[in-house]
Amino acid sequence: MNLRRAIRRVRESADRASDEVAQARVRADEAAQSVPRRTDVTLGGVFRAFWHYPSPWMISGALVTVLACRIVLGDWRVTDAYAPVILLLLFPLLEWLIHVFVLHWRPRRVAGVVLDTLLARKHREHHVDPRDVPLVFIPWRALIRVIVGYNAVALVAFPRLGQALTFMLTVAVTGLVYEWTHYLIHSDYRPRSRAYKAVWRNHRLHHYKNEHYWFTVTTTATADRLLGTFPDPATVRTSPTAKNLHGAA
Repeated sequence: MNLRRAIRRVRESADRASDEVAQARVRADEAAQSVPRRTDVTLGGVFRAFWHYPSPWMISGALVTVLACRIVLGDWRVTDAYAPVILLLLFPLLEWLIHVFVLHWRPRRVAGVVLDTLLARKHREHHVDPRDVPLVFIPWRALIRVIVGYNAVALVAFPRLGQALTFMLTVAVTGLVYEWTHYLIHSDYRPRSRAYKAVWRNHRLHHYKNEHYWFTVTTTATADRLLGTFPDPATVRTSPTAKNLHGAA
């Protein structure tokens, strides 16, 4: 009995220590957003810095190209809007699914071969250091495959070229919004609106409190609320692997 009590006390002590470390990380990160600066970080300054990285240019290039093709084609119909509207409605859920099953993919060994992806590897690196700005963006090599892949599928899947181009345009816009929102959250820009502060806070909880919750990025925990990954932070145990996904070395 004494040994069990001792083990339990050690575990409780370790949990408290881990929780204190995580809370200190959150406080430090939030303090960095609120302390006075000689030159305050402005939204315009962050927006200009956003364009120093390849991902926004790649997505914008695809967006402009598809938009030009859509304008030249013409033949606008009401049915063109069906797929984009459905995509926008489902986007929080799709974002959640991609975050959980693609970005948080756990490497697996099958027949002696390790199954892993560039997206998952880079996302694990992103969790190790959320302040490393290049890791905030979709890796450009993976992004090339994504852009080519979804455009090719859309061209084949839709019965009309106009429908395909409109859908491709919507995907590019949502991708650019995702990259901007994710970058803004990890920047030094201080939240001013209640809605953005909620999104900002949720994503920081995902990084510093527990990586098993708060998966949405561009919305205020819409899919998280639906799928049970939006708990009261006070009731969640701080994860020892929030910065080391899966406990990988």
